[in-house]
Amino acid sequence: MNTDKIRKYQPFPEVGLADRQWPDRTITSAPVWCSVDLRDGNQALPVPMSVDEKLEMFELLVEIGFTQIEVGFPSASETEFNFLRRLIEEGLIPDGVKVQVLVQAREHLIRRTFEAIEGAKNVIVHMYNSTSPLQRRVTFGDASREEIRQMAVDGALMVRELIPTVPGTTVDLEYSPESFSDTELDFALEVCEAVMDVWGPTPEKPVILNLPATVEWATPNVHADQIEWFCRNVSERERVQISLHTHNDRGTGIAATELGLLAGADRVEGTLFGNGERTGNLDIVVAALNMNSHGIATGLDFTDLPRIREVYERTTRMEVPDRQPYAGELVFTAFSGSHQDAIKKGFDRRRSDIAAGNGSPVKWGVPYLTIDPEDIGRSYEAIIRINSQSGKGGVAYILDREYGFDLPKTMHPQVGKQVYDLADQLGRELNPAEVKDAFFEYFANVVQPLEVVSYELEQEAGQRGTVRCRAEVLFEEERRAIAGIGNGPINAFVHALEEDGRKDFALTDYRSHALRDGSSSDAAAYVQLKRDDGLLVWGAGIDPSIEMAGLKALVSAWNLLRGYRRVPGYQIPSSRSCASAVPAQSLLAAGEAGLGCRILPTTGPGSSLSAMPASCFSA
Repeated sequence: MNTDKIRKYQPFPEVGLADRQWPDRTITSAPVWCSVDLRDGNQALPVPMSVDEKLEMFELLVEIGFTQIEVGFPSASETEFNFLRRLIEEGLIPDGVKVQVLVQAREHLIRRTFEAIEGAKNVIVHMYNSTSPLQRRVTFGDASREEIRQMAVDGALMVRELIPTVPGTTVDLEYSPESFSDTELDFALEVCEAVMDVWGPTPEKPVILNLPATVEWATPNVHADQIEWFCRNVSERERVQISLHTHNDRGTGIAATELGLLAGADRVEGTLFGNGERTGNLDIVVAALNMNSHGIATGLDFTDLPRIREVYERTTRMEVPDRQPYAGELVFTAFSGSHQDAIKKGFDRRRSDIAAGNGSPVKWGVPYLTIDPEDIGRSYEAIIRINSQSGKGGVAYILDREYGFDLPKTMHPQVGKQVYDLADQLGRELNPAEVKDAFFEYFANVVQPLEVVSYELEQEAGQRGTVRCRAEVLFEEERRAIAGIGNGPINAFVHALEEDGRKDFALTDYRSHALRDGSSSDAAAYVQLKRDDGLLVWGAGIDPSIEMAGLKALVSAWNLLRGYRRVPGYQIPSSRSCASAVPAQSLLAAGEAGLGCRILPTTGPGSSLSAMPASCFSA
């Protein structure tokens, strides 16, 4: 903003509450929630909801758990009036739900409102009039404080007079000094207490005093001071339920509500996803889930948030922004490589903690995720998405979570770099299917220049544990027969390659597992080879047979060493034995797979094994 323009604005005055108590309080329980989606939210739509759309929204709000729902302004239009009549006449309002109706403090509107509620079981009649100096001066033509106070009293008298005309209806009463946020506090209190004097609330049947931040003029701490001042000064506090109704003009509606609860409020009005006039109302979804994330039950059920969002977007024709807390498309998504790696480690650690807990609850704790996305119906698939900024952990997470590939950690850099280089070349993010396709294209079951056409295995007579393999292979389209003897299928094939003059490597690591996607009986295997010049490369194999998966992984790695695929993320080891960094469980797995591993002593559980690759893998 231009400096000259700033001179027209002035700071918002402080409340002057030197002994404020709210900063030392903590939210420990949820307020009473009231949805105003069908009134405040609906009136702010470019195309208001039809009666059928409002009915669908009403049913959704009931399903979520709202027990107070402002259904409209029935005196304002026939559509609003007819919607309420349909709810009542068709018996669509559950017994435990109170419908709330808004009305200005004007006689003819109040009379029409009582016509609309006839036959309902439980109703909150919500009357309001504007009280701020700005509204008094501009909207009401320099009306005095006394004139505004009398307007509220006259409306309250009319409401009290009409309650007996709906004998089958339990009527609760609510009053709002509209624009409370910029009304003098002493005057707001004066008007509210004048209304209370007419309505005569009791501790058993309190009046709702709704203190709306109709426009958000100040910072949330000022709003909290206003609420605490009012709570401390209103007479007979036990006869009053203090309600909040914040807007989001300064972008802090949620913070203002949370601080207002600390300041003593009992009730909150708001909308799904913050729909409402201008920048919107309080987003009740965020406010409630913020409490859930601190272990506070709210009575509202957002376990299927994607469906709630779908109904909202379809009936209101509004879109939930991608960055909207909890509900936005991207809020549980990590593109940054370091974030992806931390999230993957967090989920891995959580799985191990749950397994070790023997059924005991494990507190949530995953880096960058304030709640478990699954608790609100979000898919783990969307948590990590792959683009050129992604890292090794993100790619491994996608392959693991979506497709069951548990890549060895030392394989992550090689696969991760290839995939995010591909994303960089395409100039866009990759979806999980494309990540899987890239993994198969570059690392799994690679068949050129070497391809195994057939493979047979037989026990070697007179040599226990020794097998002979006979294989037919294609090398650069030349068909060849090779054979070798070893102490396992893969070890025998390594010797067959050696007999054919094609061994210039040491096998340094091997892993295998069954895939976990629930629809496949395949096994996955991973083999790391070290070329004579020090290049380390991983290959993968997928096959229903665990033995063939290992063989295919070996062939894939052998082909990658030949440069058939550009091998990213390779590493040249130092002069020390590269096997010293190979975990013990990897070499044990290698021995079980028949790789001819000679295991040397370790110094304790989880220790690495010190062994030269050539001696460990008798090749």
